Amino acid sequence: MSHHMTKNHPDSPNGQDDISKNDSGNPTIHEIIDIRLSRRGLLKGGAGMVAGGFMSMGLSACVSDSSKTATTAKGFSLGFTAVAKSLNDVLSVPTGYTASILYRTGDPINGATPAYVNDGTDTAASFDFRAGDHHDGMAYFGMASGGSGMDLNNSSRGIVCMNHENINQQFLHTAAEAGVGFSTAARVAAQIDKEVNAHGVSVIEISKAGGTFSVNTASTYNRRLTAASDMDIYGPARGDTLMVTSYSNAGQKTRGTLNNCAMGITPWGTYLTCEENWAGYFKRPASGGLSAKMATAQNRYIGSSSSNGSYGWANPTGGDTSGTGLYDRWNINLTGADATADYRYAANTFGWVVEIDPFAPASIPRKRTALGRFGHEGAMPAPAVAGKPVVFYMGDDSRGEYIYKYVSTANWSSADVGGGLAAGNKYLDDGKFYVAKFNSDGSGSWVELNIANPTISGYATYAFANQADVLINCRLAADAVGATPMDRPEWTGVNPSTGDIYITLTNNSDRGKTGTTTGGKSRGLDAANPRYYSDLKGAATQTGNVNGHIIRIRESAKDHSATTFQWDIYLFGAEAGADATNINVSSLTADNDFSSPDGLWFSRAVPGLMWLQTDDGAYTDVTNCMMLAALPGTMGDGAATTITNTAVPANGNANQTVATIAGKKATTDTLRRFLVGPKGCEITGITETPDGQTIFVNIQHPGENTALADVASNTTASFESHWPDGGNARPRSATVVITKNGGGLIGS
Repeated sequence: MSHHMTKNHPDSPNGQDDISKNDSGNPTIHEIIDIRLSRRGLLKGGAGMVAGGFMSMGLSACVSDSSKTATTAKGFSLGFTAVAKSLNDVLSVPTGYTASILYRTGDPINGATPAYVNDGTDTAASFDFRAGDHHDGMAYFGMASGGSGMDLNNSSRGIVCMNHENINQQFLHTAAEAGVGFSTAARVAAQIDKEVNAHGVSVIEISKAGGTFSVNTASTYNRRLTAASDMDIYGPARGDTLMVTSYSNAGQKTRGTLNNCAMGITPWGTYLTCEENWAGYFKRPASGGLSAKMATAQNRYIGSSSSNGSYGWANPTGGDTSGTGLYDRWNINLTGADATADYRYAANTFGWVVEIDPFAPASIPRKRTALGRFGHEGAMPAPAVAGKPVVFYMGDDSRGEYIYKYVSTANWSSADVGGGLAAGNKYLDDGKFYVAKFNSDGSGSWVELNIANPTISGYATYAFANQADVLINCRLAADAVGATPMDRPEWTGVNPSTGDIYITLTNNSDRGKTGTTTGGKSRGLDAANPRYYSDLKGAATQTGNVNGHIIRIRESAKDHSATTFQWDIYLFGAEAGADATNINVSSLTADNDFSSPDGLWFSRAVPGLMWLQTDDGAYTDVTNCMMLAALPGTMGDGAATTITNTAVPANGNANQTVATIAGKKATTDTLRRFLVGPKGCEITGITETPDGQTIFVNIQHPGENTALADVASNTTASFESHWPDGGNARPRSATVVITKNGGGLIGS
């Protein structure tokens, strides 16, 4: 067998999402119920080669042994041939499909910005008008064909909003700069500026001509929002004491959106970008230098050890001479007389869902504080129903963190379609904010996080001042009410056919270990997080929930504003050859086995078709990261299941048998590999045209494991990847356009 222990998230240089900061001591289900213990390169296929231009981009089509067509009750079939696992530096798609490159790191978004040189010499200022790095979550918004404005049914012209989560630092700068290195204690200001500008969001107009999509660089809608752009703070935390900085003494503004990972869309036609691993960027004090309350909050979100931050943005050589705190804003040490004179609370202005209006290019994005502050992995809505609240589901991507939802006070009215940020004020600034608790019998509840709850207002660990404090420090509020810690909750999605909610739980190397975390948090197993096992990646033994799983929720009476639900585990990630009873519980085969589910997205054009993407380091000795198509069935289509977890002598944990509820076993009729990416990448972000005949997929950080020394010496042969440009080129993140040859629904 292959496999490894959970890797640090590639987009978090200090591994923020793979480090548990949940020191609440909340009991897991294991501690609440009586869990029984026991001892037990080329496009290939029938058509041959395609145009040579695809070969230079490393695009291929692949075949494997499975070519069955599956038919569902809804009439849609998975009709493509499963793509084989691959370690090649190419993008593999099924026979009969074509993939082309739309938008790469550094590509200009206007006619005045020159083509990207891709050798590190492109300027920091130019990244205000170039694609950022680490393409991630994205969404397509149809535009009117003949003019301006929205036409959400247009499949030939649209705006794509796209996140740029992080950077491949070694490829962003010159070989000479790489040779010097990037000490976080002293940074060149121009390097910081480039890295800051390579983060954020792209808003680009695209259109199709001759069957091919391209970026319209003449569009007035095109813009970049970076980690330095103006942002407004809205919702209950706007103007709160804990949001005050030297930049905004009123606590109503901040600069930048950061580590934008997954996303969401709103029923009124705006884009939600979600700030995930923002915590690691800040220069922070040791907790011993803070008040007890500040130390508790910092430890829960950022950690107790002092640090210069992931990239040392607070430490330009010679200090911050900008006169505007451009670099000092990354320093949350107490350097001034009070919060109006320093940036001690700057980190509180990150970790939010941020609303962007793609059709109003002069508008300032709004951070929506009613949706809570944590490591946001998206904010996906349930289908909007007239006269009912608008509901969003969210995961907090770190070991032992929680699943949340937001329910608006206002009821949905279709009159608000096209209402922009004003509609956002109506629905996103006033509502109820909940955290999930999972019970062992397959039931669960949503607990509102509100200062009126005496369990929160009287929490001994942290004294909440008001509702703004609850939202700013909602992890602590969730600790207080006993929410269920999960195995890195990431993307959420709502099946438009059934209303069921799906949440990817990527993995957890802590799950099942003996004892507790440093803060006293149990690592025990429970029904909703039931697996602990050992696995190999090469000669290395990995332990915990190595491959992750996907949990599924059905709200009571299928009402998304309900406060109770039922749940099961839709799918367990595993290698095909793993123990079928206790690890490969979903009966995965060579055509659909996977590890570390991350991106999860439901098609709008084909209700019930789900796309599943991986961010893996556990199975990468066998295959690069991938995307699968799924027809996931319905809540309750499986059965009660017993999993016996194997002890690892080095860990000393006793074997445990855990009762859980598993969904129906997968087959190649219901789950099939559609795409495998190039070396070192993560597959993340997907959207489609309204007709379902074009999908857009992001290939993030190919070649990310390339050594800094190899870049410094320009030893291109040692680069992990050269995708998508090929040859000796530095690799780049890129958006890929995938169509079916001859037309038709993708996946059919």
